[in-house]
Amino acid sequence: MSKKIIQTSEAPAPIGPYNQAILAGDTLYVSGQIAIDVASGELLTDNITQETHQVMKNLEAILRTAEMQFSHVVKCSIFIRDMGQFATVNEAYGQYFQADPPARETVEVSGLPKDVNVEISCIAVR
Repeated sequence: MSKKIIQTSEAPAPIGPYNQAILAGDTLYVSGQIAIDVASGELLTDNITQETHQVMKNLEAILRTAEMQFSHVVKCSIFIRDMGQFATVNEAYGQYFQADPPARETVEVSGLPKDVNVEISCIAVR
């Protein structure tokens, strides 16, 4: 099995000992993304809708680098600090999966990197 590191400057650089994504055969494993706007370097956490859209844009940039798109995603994991924001996160997230959404879990956690409100990872297959 081949293993290829996927890296793009269009998504935030890793903040630890990991890669943005790994392509293993035809399966892409994308690390959890947070709402860092690469253009400005700013962390967007004031508005959960804007934050979720930025996370999805970061995921999209990594997928695109691997020559994939959201239609290739088979599984997502959403980590959220406040389950009371679930409906808002779900609405923004859902805009990226208009047909045949992937399998998913959403888990409330007590803390996330850089004190963000939401982090999302995914697995995609060609």
